[in-house]
Amino acid sequence: MLPAALEEIVEDFRLSPKQMRLEMLLDYSRGLPPLPDRYADAPEALERVEECQTPFFVGVEIHDDRVHLFFDAPPEAPTTRGYAGILAAGLDGASVSEILETSPDFALSMGLGELVSPLRLRGMSAILARIKRQVVTQTRATADG
Repeated sequence: MLPAALEEIVEDFRLSPKQMRLEMLLDYSRGLPPLPDRYADAPEALERVEECQTPFFVGVEIHDDRVHLFFDAPPEAPTTRGYAGILAAGLDGASVSEILETSPDFALSMGLGELVSPLRLRGMSAILARIKRQVVTQTRATADG
């Protein structure tokens, strides 16, 4: 299952030719929102995704059952930044349950397996896994009081 915004992105990629998918991925890379000052000034507040080949960091905030995502990736990592841009566009603002129900292999259904290496795909899966783990951790902490 995918939230509607992410499903729309996946469908756009799925219906596009391979070369166009690469350009779309690069467009999402360029569109990755910058970190807000609270994270730019305190990078330790973000969690590093060790499985990524390049330094990649993710942060999650939950407000009123809506999940907000923050990413830090170097400009010289356009495919990873592109994937982060897809997650930002497709998942930011989704509900906790929508995030937790997001299929971990949705990138394959987009045809990204034809564009990036298996190692990069593993890193992409790890980013979503970190997001889900942070959502679970924060949701439990709120429930525990």
